[in-house]
Order: sequence, then C-alpha cells, then structure tokens
Amino acid sequence: MSDKYIKKGSLSVSSDLEAFLKSEVLPGLDLSEDHFWSSFEKILNEFSPRNKELLDIRESMQNQIDAWHIANPGEEKNLDVYKDFLKSIGYLLPEGEDFQITTDNVDPEISSIAGPQLVVPVMNARFALNAANARWGSLYDALYGTDMISEDDGAERAGAYNPIRGDKVIAFSKNFLDHHFSLNNGSYADTCSFSIKDGVLSIELNNGEIAHLKSSDQFQGYQGSPEKPSGILLKHNNLHAEIQIDSSDSVGATDPAGIKDVLLESAITTIQDCEDSVAAVDGEDKVNVYRNWLGLMKGDLKETFIKGGSEMTRSLNPNRSYIAADGSNFQLSGRSLMLVRNVGHLMTNPAILDQDGKEVPEGILDAMFTICIAMHDLNGDSDIKNSQAGSIYIVKPKMHGPDEVQFTCDLFSAVETSLNLNQLTAKVGIMDEERRTTVNLKECIRIAQDRVIFINTGFLDRTGDEIHTSMEAGPMIPKAEMKQQPWILAYEDWNVDSGLETGFKGNAQIGKGMWPMPDEMLNMYKTKTMHPESGANCAWVPSPTGATLHAMHYHQILVSERQQALIKRAKASLDDILTIPVMTDPQSLTTEMIQKELDNNAQGILGYVVRWVDQGVGCSKVPDINNIGLMEDRATCRISSQHIANWLHHSICSEDQVLETMKRMAVVVDQQNSGDPTYQPMAPSYEGIAFQAACNLAIQGREQPSGYTEPILHEMRLKFKA
Repeated sequence: MSDKYIKKGSLSVSSDLEAFLKSEVLPGLDLSEDHFWSSFEKILNEFSPRNKELLDIRESMQNQIDAWHIANPGEEKNLDVYKDFLKSIGYLLPEGEDFQITTDNVDPEISSIAGPQLVVPVMNARFALNAANARWGSLYDALYGTDMISEDDGAERAGAYNPIRGDKVIAFSKNFLDHHFSLNNGSYADTCSFSIKDGVLSIELNNGEIAHLKSSDQFQGYQGSPEKPSGILLKHNNLHAEIQIDSSDSVGATDPAGIKDVLLESAITTIQDCEDSVAAVDGEDKVNVYRNWLGLMKGDLKETFIKGGSEMTRSLNPNRSYIAADGSNFQLSGRSLMLVRNVGHLMTNPAILDQDGKEVPEGILDAMFTICIAMHDLNGDSDIKNSQAGSIYIVKPKMHGPDEVQFTCDLFSAVETSLNLNQLTAKVGIMDEERRTTVNLKECIRIAQDRVIFINTGFLDRTGDEIHTSMEAGPMIPKAEMKQQPWILAYEDWNVDSGLETGFKGNAQIGKGMWPMPDEMLNMYKTKTMHPESGANCAWVPSPTGATLHAMHYHQILVSERQQALIKRAKASLDDILTIPVMTDPQSLTTEMIQKELDNNAQGILGYVVRWVDQGVGCSKVPDINNIGLMEDRATCRISSQHIANWLHHSICSEDQVLETMKRMAVVVDQQNSGDPTYQPMAPSYEGIAFQAACNLAIQGREQPSGYTEPILHEMRLKFKA
C-alpha cells in the first residue's frame, strides 16, 4: 500500500493516483489539474455526508426489522401485518402513477439488440481485452473446444486436430445456418460455392442447382469479390453471422464450398467491472483499475503475455469492413459496447483522505474518475470508439431503494457539471440485487427515468440480502433449495414486469444473471434459453466462448416478440417476493445434512477468499467441493457467509463446528491449489490472514453492514499488503 500522499486543497491524494491523473488521464482533455481537484473536493464535501446518511438509514431500518422479528416471532407469515410494518418504517413505499422512461442518446447495443453480456474484472487487462473483443466469436472453436460436442465415436478433444470431431462441429454449424438462414432449396451441407449476382446471394449446390435465401433481406454484405467472396454477412433477429470462406485454410480445404468457419456476433455488451470481481483496496490498486479503463476508452490498451512459449500482444479489435449488396462499403463494430460498473455506496478507500484524514467514499471516487476517463471516448476520432451515441454507461450495484438511486443520479449530475459535460451524458444501470430495491423497483426506475439504461437480477447478492435482512426471522432453508422458492421466482419475473411496465422495450436492457460453470457449456446451452424466454434482452455468461454459444439462443427466440407477449401478463406477486425462506421444521435437518451444508459453504468461502487476500484476485474459477470449477466473486461469498451466520445465530450449528469445518476444508482447498507455485497453504498452522478472513466472514457475518463481505476482505487484504 502506498502511504505517500500529496495535498490537493484540503484533500490528501495517494501519490500513485495523483501522478496517474496528471500524466495519463488529463492530457488530451480540456481540463486543468486544479479544476479537477477543486471540483472533486466540492463534490466530496456535498455528497460524503449524504452518503453517510443513507448508510445510517440502512442500519436503522435493519435494526427495526430485527427488533420486529424478535418481538413478533412467526408473524411475518401474516403478509398484511408484515407489509404494514415495512410501510410504517419507510422500507416499502407507495407505488406512484404509471410512466415511461425517456433516456435518449442510447446505442443500439443497449436499446434494440438482444444478446449475451460479459462481466469482466477491468483490473486484468488481458481479460478486459478478451471480453471487449468478444463481439465476434468462432462457432467452430466454441463447439470444438467445449462439451457441446460429445467425445463419443472417436470425437475426442485432446491432442491435435481431430477430423472426426471437426466433422461433428461442421455438421452442427451448418444445421444452425439451415435453421436461421434457411435456403429455398437444399441445405448448407450441400453447398459447393457462393457468389453475389446483381446484389443477390447465389449458392451453388452439389447437384448443380442454384439456391437462394428464403428471406433475401438476411443477406447484408460480403468480403472479397462478388465472384469469389471470402465472407458472407447475414442477419437474423438483429444479430449478424458471417460465413468465412478460404479453400487454402486447413479446415476450408476439406469443405466443398471452402467454408472455414462461421463467425457469430456474440457479446453485444460487456461490463468492465470495478466492483465485485476485483480486489482494489488502495491508491495503487485503484490506479490499476482506472488505467485499464483509460486504455479501453482511448482505444490503445495492449497486453503482452506468453502463450505456448511465444510472446503475444493483445489489443482492441478494429471494426469489420464489408461491401453491401449495392456495392457501397460499410463497417460493423469489432468490439462489445462497454459499460463500467462502479462500486456501491458502502465502502471507503484510502486512495484519498479528506480534510479530517478520513477515507473518502469509494463510489464517489469511481464516479469522478470513470466518467472523466470516458471523456476520451466521447472526444475520440479514431475508429476504435465505444459509444457512437455520445454516452457513458455506468452500472451501479448494491443500491437500497429510491433514495439511493436519487443520490447516484445527483452525483452523476454534479460530476457532469464539474467536467463540463452535457447533463445526462452518464447513464445508469440499476442492479436489482437488494431487497429494498426489488420491492420498490418501479419507484427506483422513476427516479432515474431520464438516465436509466439497464436493470437486472443478480440472484446471488439478492439471496445474501434476503438472508441478512430477515436474519432474526429464523433459520433459512439449505442454499440448494433457494432457487425453487416463491420469493426468488417472483423476484425474477417482477424485474422483467417492472422494466416492461416502464417502457424498457426497445429502449434499455433487462438483464439476467450469470451461468457460473464455465466448463459446462452443453448444460448452459440446454438451460439458458430460459433467459431470453423470460423477456430478458441480455444475460451474463462466464467467457467469450460462452457468449458465442449463448448467442444462438437469441436466434432461437426473438426477445422483442417475447416482451410484447409478456407486457400483457399479470405482474408478479409482491406477497411472493416478501415470503421469507425460513425453514418450517428445522428439527428435520439431520446431523449429516447440517455438516454437508457447512462443508459446502466453508469450502466455497475459503477457495475464494484465499486468492482474494493473498493474491489480490477478485474473480476466478474456483473448484467447488466436488471439483467443479465455478466462477466466484464477492456475491457468491456473500451468500455462503450469510448462510453460515444465519445457522450459527439460530443454533443449527456451533462456532466450534464452523471452525472445525473451516480447518478441514482448508486442507481440501490447499490440495486444490497445489499446482500453483505462488499459493500459500492455510493448513496446518491456520494462522494466515486469509484463513482468518474466511472465518471472520462466517462468524461475524451477522454484524456486517447489509451482510456485505467488503469490510472484512478490504481490511485483511490491506493487512496482507502491509
């Protein structure tokens, strides 16, 4: 941790952050250093007290809810009485009249194109670039390299190129084309050449016949020459696909038409994350986060790394060029449209200290820096541009209710004024992952109606908040049963209903949560149709490969049609949302069931926390107790720690049992990480900072503000760095 500070007015700024702003951020912007810091000081003076007030309200409400449950055991089942209580403390607000959002200057990737969305830790330049470049993905590679194609009948994945597996991949891909880009006769399996004649795509079949697209308007353009194109661009459900042709390619050489690959438009948007997937605890870390965001906004981010013994450099993909049917030239973006996720309202950060020597709220810091950095994109004149509409897209997590949304909107407005930006340049994505936001979602959207571009459900954080809010109501059901509960099903539908009711269709994103198992792509392919089916026009996937495979679902389902049908249904039940998932009969839990639940939660916490604290890794593929790799971030850690805290509080288990479980699971996690030379084992001493952090998260979970993991993780990481 940097302990060097430089005075800027009444602020003490980390020397790392001060130097970064001066030498990297401000050059090229019409802003002086003095103006930036004096404006920021003014914003901090105005908004820091409001930030604290909002956190105090959270705590006050939680204390009142705890006291009510203790005084009225079991009374939450009487939903009319329970709702009256929530209204009396201002937790549940009256719903106002109908309205429609008015956000303008929104890029089509958000307003009108439905497709996969990536979330990636912006602190890792390689991951950030991979995600930004995942706008286009090879269907052949995605199928060949995953369990989408079975290894039966000699189609193994391992080793050099396997032509048996390759044939299965090609057959699958051509079947996909047949389904969504149908020919008037024959199949893509029968093609032997492509050409463009009089602006029409002409396809010669093996039997000498000429085929055309059933829907001629699906043909968008080509690369190469009309007589011998190297690429054919098609469009369906607002998404592009490109048939790539090259007879000299090793795969193309085996294809009668020379097809070497099918390229799918995949990750339409990417959230570059400064929050749950990163471990940024001081000025040095925040500079690493902001520097990568700056590289993405200027279009010059590069990362050099060793792969297969060779040095490789990754940079942002250029746009893709095509010739239209009428002979004119046009381009499509080669990159996902990028949003940036700021941190929430809770945490402070020692990157800047105020006049009293106190850490400033990190959410205010993020707003000032991420918006200022994004001005490079607004001013940029290179082809590598993010927003064509002149907007900055900020996803804001972990807000509790409309007052906190109001605070965010006011903060963005103040930053815009200080940086001489037009009002409403900074758009807001509202993450619906806290219970008080869910039950008041329409009113949260109303507050941000001229800025909002996104709402989504995040069931992991939302479950963590569900447990913490109702900690005193009783012991919660086992974690695996949560997804089948009335509250969570209603919450998922309520989010879509609220978005459609307030005019999101054709204007903004309604998102759904992560598929957490990056190695189980076949299972994802079979089940994740439920997200576009539910009316969501984007959903999170764990990798660029996952984005390409999930993209096929948006060809199967036209989300705008689905939304039109869903607008007419009755809104999800608030009573269901407020049905707390407490166990009806805790005595039915056997000793074995309790221990299995503790083992599962403890192993997940330890596997994630040890990398967070010791290595500063905020998101990674962590093997679970069954050695299945799961994408873990702070949200998964929050639910596991809150679940143990709840069972501890209600004497389902004891502190000694939790500690014994932690020690046993530490041995398991050590074994799972034995191949990492940088890894520091937790056993047998159990005295390391990471092990202590994991234990604290569970044992002190009930006392943590809103059940968040950040206070303990930040404290322990700073301790480790020191």
